[in-house]
Amino acid sequence: MSTFLILDSNDYFHTVVEDAFKERRIETYPHIKTYVVDILKHYLFVENLYDHLDTSGKKTRKTIAELYLTAGQSGGKDRVEKLKKLGDSSLYISGFFSDSFQRKIIDVDYYVDMGKLAFESLSHDVSEDTFAKLFRDISEHFLNLVDVLSLISQKAKIMDQENVLRMMDLYSKTGSTLMGETLAEKGYFNPSMKKTTKQ
Repeated sequence: MSTFLILDSNDYFHTVVEDAFKERRIETYPHIKTYVVDILKHYLFVENLYDHLDTSGKKTRKTIAELYLTAGQSGGKDRVEKLKKLGDSSLYISGFFSDSFQRKIIDVDYYVDMGKLAFESLSHDVSEDTFAKLFRDISEHFLNLVDVLSLISQKAKIMDQENVLRMMDLYSKTGSTLMGETLAEKGYFNPSMKKTTKQ
């Protein structure tokens, strides 16, 4: 069994993303790879998939349709932020959890369509040409990016290890040394880069 040391989460994610693009034989711009790396780093902590607390205090998240509706009712910076959240979460979920859609009414195609639409809308809503091009490119290559994330997920065996998500959630809430070391051993991140938790 091979082992490796993750000295820096940014380097680690850049490596796995670069390897996945090469394995899938996908040619793309460096800024798209960097964007995918940022998505992986953001959703390393499961809590970032959630939007708010419900009336009982339980963490929950809006549906894709609700995110799109609230984005459509917003304007300016708020609209851009909501569309970006919709696009990012659609891409991440489509890539990392595509197998879970087999047991649900909503198919992965729905997330793909909504993600592509969100990034296409973003390309028209941002004023900077650089970001407009980035979001347009992501929309056009969305399925390729889903494939990249799916490959990364399969290699990390996320789909076959549901307890990993629970460990990540517990670690992000408690900063448990045991959870951090266990996740590091499995190759997910370096415990020295743990998230600060409230005392």
